[in-house]
Amino acid sequence: MSGPRRPENRAGLPLEKAPSTRMANAPPAARTILITGCSSGIGHAAAHALDRRGWRVFAAVRKEADRIRLAREGLAAIRLDYDDAASIAEAVRVVLEATGGRLDALFNNGGMAQAGALEDLPTDLIRAQFETNFFGWHELTRLVIPVMRRQGHGRIVFCSSVLGFVAARFRGAYVASKFAIEGYADTLRVELGGSGIDVVLIEPGPISSEFLGRARRRIRETLDVEGSLHRAAYERELARLAGGESTSRFRKGPEAVVEKLIRALESPRPRARYRVTFPTEVAAVLKRVLPTRVLDRIVARVRRR
Repeated sequence: MSGPRRPENRAGLPLEKAPSTRMANAPPAARTILITGCSSGIGHAAAHALDRRGWRVFAAVRKEADRIRLAREGLAAIRLDYDDAASIAEAVRVVLEATGGRLDALFNNGGMAQAGALEDLPTDLIRAQFETNFFGWHELTRLVIPVMRRQGHGRIVFCSSVLGFVAARFRGAYVASKFAIEGYADTLRVELGGSGIDVVLIEPGPISSEFLGRARRRIRETLDVEGSLHRAAYERELARLAGGESTSRFRKGPEAVVEKLIRALESPRPRARYRVTFPTEVAAVLKRVLPTRVLDRIVARVRRR
């Protein structure tokens, strides 16, 4: 039988010691990073990869069950809900308490995707999309910037998307949130010039994860599919969900994003943007050289396949 449970703070970490044995034994100079969205996919892969590289990783998740699972995997797992400002503040407090006030990097990665034609989306659904994918990221970023300014250095990395610079049918709410993040990060990079804080965007294309499946499930959960003029298209999306993830030869695993994240974090002079997957590279070129309406037609054909 296990002993009495140790008291925990709101972020889920024991109050009387560092987040985990491995983290407690980390060398004083170990670089520290807070990563959000670590329950699966890119965040989960990034947390483990950076931990293996000697970073002191704080892996943030929204659900308590995921926090327990990650802690069992050996990660310093904490609770952070982008929709809850108090949760964000508590997570930052716990991290700084554990590190003595230091945070070398932040990877804003957690989020969700609300699918559906814009004309079918009530404003509340778009507001919820931005609360998670934009306002929560802003809240967290604002809290870590003063820390990085005091220490004279830092890296703030945003996981954007190819949909942060190219539109897609039935992805309007998500596209809008990612376009917003692109503008936000570009502005922040200019404003933090000379501070020692680098701001980097990572723009993945098709990545194997649970993210797309969750987005498609939200179609049935949040939209009036039967009453929509786009019913046939929604039904095709739901059929794809039932059939499993597509097997595009251009789809990469989360490790492809992690590879670019490592460059963004460890390069002495990181790029402003790192694109991931061939479709993202192609989309960036087409965005520069094609008239907008020609690009619209190409995007429409791709999304109808």
